Amino acid sequence: MSTTTDIKGQPLDRAFLDGLLRRRLFYTPSFEIYNGVSGLYDYGPPGCALQANIIDLWRKHFILEEDMLEVDCTVLTPHEVLKTSGHVDKFADWMCKDPKNGDILRADHFVEDVLETRLRGDKEARGEKIEEKEESDAKKKKKKTKGQEAIKLDDEVVKEYESILAQIDNYNGEQLGELIKKYDLRNPATGVQPTPPVAFNLMFQTSIGPSSNLPGYLRPETAQGQFLNFHKLLEFNTGQMPFASASIGKSYRNEISPRAGLLRVREFLMAEIEHFVDPEGHKKHHRFGEVEDIELVLLDRETQLSGQTTLRKIAIGKAVKDGLVDNETLGYFLARIHLFLKKLGIDQSKVRFRQHMANEMAHYATDCWDAELLTSTGWVECVGCADRSAYDLSVHAKKTGAPLVVRERLETPKVIEELQVEIEKKKFGPAFKKDARAIETALLDTTQEQREKLAKELEENGKVILDVAGVADGKAEVGKDLLKIEFRKRTENVREYTPNVIEPSFGIGRILYSLIEHVYWSRASDGGDEARSVLSFPPAVAPTKVLVVPLSAKEEFRPLVRQVLQKLRAAGISSRVDDSSASIGKRYARNDELGTPFGITVDFQTIKDGSVTLRDRDSTRQVRADMDKIVSAIQTLVSDSKTWQDVESELPKFETQELEIR
Repeated sequence: MSTTTDIKGQPLDRAFLDGLLRRRLFYTPSFEIYNGVSGLYDYGPPGCALQANIIDLWRKHFILEEDMLEVDCTVLTPHEVLKTSGHVDKFADWMCKDPKNGDILRADHFVEDVLETRLRGDKEARGEKIEEKEESDAKKKKKKTKGQEAIKLDDEVVKEYESILAQIDNYNGEQLGELIKKYDLRNPATGVQPTPPVAFNLMFQTSIGPSSNLPGYLRPETAQGQFLNFHKLLEFNTGQMPFASASIGKSYRNEISPRAGLLRVREFLMAEIEHFVDPEGHKKHHRFGEVEDIELVLLDRETQLSGQTTLRKIAIGKAVKDGLVDNETLGYFLARIHLFLKKLGIDQSKVRFRQHMANEMAHYATDCWDAELLTSTGWVECVGCADRSAYDLSVHAKKTGAPLVVRERLETPKVIEELQVEIEKKKFGPAFKKDARAIETALLDTTQEQREKLAKELEENGKVILDVAGVADGKAEVGKDLLKIEFRKRTENVREYTPNVIEPSFGIGRILYSLIEHVYWSRASDGGDEARSVLSFPPAVAPTKVLVVPLSAKEEFRPLVRQVLQKLRAAGISSRVDDSSASIGKRYARNDELGTPFGITVDFQTIKDGSVTLRDRDSTRQVRADMDKIVSAIQTLVSDSKTWQDVESELPKFETQELEIR
């Protein structure tokens, strides 16, 4: 039930902002003239440019800064790969169905929406103030809801609802079904209780090749391609550990009930990192000292399980030391994620890192934290940072026999005394015939603990009875004439181990939309025209950096405009010209809505001395100088080496057209 505001502290009108984004073609529903398909969107020119700039910043911040190895793997993935990884069996959400109208509902979202609506009704019944956005949502819900007028709830019920909402991500399907029954939760559209939740696999299934004999899926993440190429990447990295791979590309999830525009879609751009680390090194990171004093806002699992959402700000060094964050490498990437979001322009008062609870943890994870951003729809997971342990490499190596391990030569050879299995080969084969290989494999795969028990059994009974899949009765009896289990010494010159993996995973579309909300505001808050919306993107990610505005359409202005554009292109600065008949103020206002941070005006003074004005989007203040100095100033602003205040202190102010431009 959180209410969000724009930069100036005014309530954020999401419907108005969405209208602006579609009108300015940041994005648009796919196949709209065919009535569209929910969860699919196309990006227009400013949306494409914004996304490209976010990716460019991501590459510089992570791939270049951390010397990562970038790969681009195929989207089509054979069934066997995702069966082995666990996605075929476990990559699912819980859904339920309205028996009256057939609506398909995502169970956790359904529970969340109905309880939040009831809490709004309680707040209204108590006469408490409801913020503008919250009140608007409540009215919309009220129109659809049958028998859920503003009713005061018991204090205990309010506490129960708040506790459920605090840990909504931790409930499994059975528990969600129990909540639906216990609190008589009904679909607002029909007033009917939905059916019990069932698991729905989120992957898009397809077949590969004309014969359709090879089943496959559109990948739900970019990670598997990185794991399968691990051995080649290790060789490319000359066998050096630790190292990280990275991949940027489309992934696909067949969402049950896409909603909230770009925040929940079926096709989306991901940027994922797989950092491979030696588990014996306690997952330490050699650059952790650079970030240990950075403070993060954390919501840990224990707080959520207690039914609370209390946040605490803590230095990442202390969080790792106290065991709140599992290890240094995980903590290092949480801090680096924080710095990346800050560099993008994300409002730091609307960022938190939430730890996953047991039931919501992915099947491969041992610990996971989400970077969540506060938007008009509430807190949204935009980055996941998981410790995947050795799960993926282990299961793929076991399935394929591929050497997805690290072999490290030891400086000092290690002498190891251990129980070893010795099989009498000449007698073993004839004794077990076609089952010999399976029984031998089962014996060799035993652990030291299992071998201790087998050695004792062999000594006491003269034989061992072993569980072996695929043989008659699933059991095999091996006598002491065929088998020895004895302590022996061996010298190990090479250490072999399966790396653990720390995985930061970024949903670029969610970050993009959250950023738009965080930088949006209206000139109305400064006493201007209410229709003059502004997107205050940092110059580095703004779709277009400079708007060039000729004051007149006269022929003599055209060579000067071309000259400005050539200088901007040579400097690598994106720009566009607006030479329409609208007033200069309206032309700038249109581009404030596109987030263009700077404007160059070519006027009659330019014809005389070659000077131009440079306008700052947010303050609307201007300076004037010759073209080269202005272009140089823009370069420093875009690279973030100088601020607008620095430029104002260095170049002459220009105020003649201030009122007209505002």
